[in-house]
Amino acid sequence: MKILVIGSGGREHALAWKIAQSPRIQTVYVAPGNGGTALDVRLQNLNITDPLALAEFAKAEHIALTVVGPEQPLAAGIVNIFRDQGLKIFGPSKECARLESSKDFAKSFMQRHAVPTAAYQTFSDAAAAHRYIDERGAPIVIKADGLAAGKGVVVAMSLAEAHDAVDMMLSDNRFGDAGARVVIEEFLAGEEASFIVMVDGKNILPLATSQDHKRLQDNDAGPNTGGMGAYSPAPIVTPALHARIMREVIVPTVQGMAKEGHAYTGFLYAGLMIDEQNHIKTLEFNCRMGDPETQPIMARLKTDLLTVLEHAVNGTLDSIELEWDRRTALGVVMAAGGYPDAPRKGDHITGIPAETADCVTFHAGTSLEQDRLSTSGGRVLCVVGLGDSVKMAQNNAYHAVDQIQFEGMQYRRDIGWRAIKRRP
Repeated sequence: MKILVIGSGGREHALAWKIAQSPRIQTVYVAPGNGGTALDVRLQNLNITDPLALAEFAKAEHIALTVVGPEQPLAAGIVNIFRDQGLKIFGPSKECARLESSKDFAKSFMQRHAVPTAAYQTFSDAAAAHRYIDERGAPIVIKADGLAAGKGVVVAMSLAEAHDAVDMMLSDNRFGDAGARVVIEEFLAGEEASFIVMVDGKNILPLATSQDHKRLQDNDAGPNTGGMGAYSPAPIVTPALHARIMREVIVPTVQGMAKEGHAYTGFLYAGLMIDEQNHIKTLEFNCRMGDPETQPIMARLKTDLLTVLEHAVNGTLDSIELEWDRRTALGVVMAAGGYPDAPRKGDHITGIPAETADCVTFHAGTSLEQDRLSTSGGRVLCVVGLGDSVKMAQNNAYHAVDQIQFEGMQYRRDIGWRAIKRRP
């Protein structure tokens, strides 16, 4: 059986790595892939990114199933294109993907369907945005309306920082069309958690819980990034909280989409803020797996992912249960020098240890040319350690991290600190 995974990041490497473990797999194509997928003999990189060309390839090669990793192809309607041609693909339609591609759409959708979220207003006029900030005060959160690769959010702790963020997005046009409108919302205090499910249009299958680290530096300092590390499970999500998240956030979202005429299929990621009283508010939706959350989640999944995906595209997710490794998985992102603003490229990477039962390294911003592995993007690698405790998983991950070398590399040394505080 041939499978196609669309994307080039660590999330896609982890998905392809897991799918390739199925005994029924002939080839897993990754389009366009990265240096890590090029090194894996079970995977084959495919230098095609155009949605129509990918659909033609899927037909010509008799691809049984396509899985979409990143947000850009989803927002561009790749699922609609594949379905129109009778091809099986797992992901949300362009209409459903607006939950991620437009922050304003997501916020108004949540209001319509009583999904708990922060109070907000949307602006395209900079002067009006500045007046609103002065009225509301700081801290306050400024978000680019469109897709900005995980970097379009500024948590402003001062009025000056908030005004600068508005100028950057609306006046300086730093994010192009994605920042032509901004969503300004109330600051929420608490602890974040990532809650990811699979949806087949009607049935919902929750994945293992996870938590990521958005800030660049230790102690949650520095700028926001796409994510500097993650671990699974997330101790903050107790069984009781899990049930409430499903009831208050996930089910109303899936049912709301269906009521609006767009049955949701694909991965659905709710970024949540949980305060000290265990109140839940939805920070954002992603219409795909999180990165770096996917890497530790896939490292823990014991069920054949191909079988799960087949149920997902056939509308039978209610007939399968997932089996998880009882151990904790913890992933440390190693980023390029200059990330997130101006990441260096072309630096030689050495020392990546061989995969073991306790540790696996997923590639993101890497390329392989003439057997030379080099950096090619902001987040370069995600090193995942597994262990019987959070501390053991952390030790296994950092033991591998310490062996890897490339010029200018930066990473946090405290991934998992919240979980260790709760459950060493």
